[in-house]
Amino acid sequence: MAILIFKIALILILFLISLGVAAYATYGERKVAAFMQDRIGPDRAGPFGLLQPIADGTKMFMKEEIIPNVSDKLLFILGPCIFMVTSLMTSAVIPWGTAMEFGGVKYAMQVADINIGILYVFGVVSLGVYGIMIGGWASNNKFALLGAVRASSQMISYELAMGMSLIAVIMMSGSLSLTDIVTSQGDGKLWGFIPVSGLNWNIFYQPMGFIIFLICAFAECNRTPFDLPECDTELIGGFHTEYSSMKLGLYLFAEYINMFISGAIISCLYFGGYNFPGLTYLSTVLNPNIVALLSFGALFAKAIFFVFFFMWIRWTIPRFRYDQLMKLGWQILLPLSIINVLLTGGVLTIFNK
Repeated sequence: MAILIFKIALILILFLISLGVAAYATYGERKVAAFMQDRIGPDRAGPFGLLQPIADGTKMFMKEEIIPNVSDKLLFILGPCIFMVTSLMTSAVIPWGTAMEFGGVKYAMQVADINIGILYVFGVVSLGVYGIMIGGWASNNKFALLGAVRASSQMISYELAMGMSLIAVIMMSGSLSLTDIVTSQGDGKLWGFIPVSGLNWNIFYQPMGFIIFLICAFAECNRTPFDLPECDTELIGGFHTEYSSMKLGLYLFAEYINMFISGAIISCLYFGGYNFPGLTYLSTVLNPNIVALLSFGALFAKAIFFVFFFMWIRWTIPRFRYDQLMKLGWQILLPLSIINVLLTGGVLTIFNK
């Protein structure tokens, strides 16, 4: 019973954190864009503009809700709901920190520790494209449909290279569980001969795999330079052209949640997850709950850094043409990911003999 209460509390906390990050990521996006364009950014709603996300959310709720007469009303409503739910579900298998301890019982800071966590993430992410496709098709608008078709083909194309880059990480850790992958990046010998504590990260072994995964994450999140599904210069607003009020808000919020969860997953796969130098020592001298909060803070900071990196790239690099997008995915990233898997297999075979 105590474990059930802890899991429910953890789910609620993750839900609130995800929504909070999504809300203030919109503020961060504007501030980053303003900094890069030598502007001030939001500064009217509250001190330093910190209440701007609340004003935006209120505006979304208060705006008139318009459903086109020619749309499929049920699917029109279902599209953004699917996209939002799948965005929130991916955080369930992420180990957010070391175990907390209450009354001598340890509680893992993870909603569900399943032994195929990577497959779960891929499965849920693959379902997210249905939210975009259904929304674009149900709008009965040619621009929305074109955006939805672009999104589905883009996600399918880049999932292949992303999956191949993940295989190399799985080969190194010997497990599909995110918990095992994070644990394997704790204490150990870097490159087989340098003893390290909390710094045995996969980025040092899989730099090419990380770059491939990062580029594919941009494409999966529909972020510039891969924002062709909602390319305003060609498709007005893409798949959410006909949406208004909070239905549009769900699409926009889900995109920022996807960025945050992508940052957390990248951190777990390549940057040690909640591991940081000195974690093992602190575990021996501090209360387990304090160590758990510190480890959560480490993973959260890494995830927020990648959210900033997503924003930085958006305001730095122009979007690709669609033919360039497909060429990059099929002719460059996919072959490179296959070569990376072969190299990883060869190195593991040589050093395991």
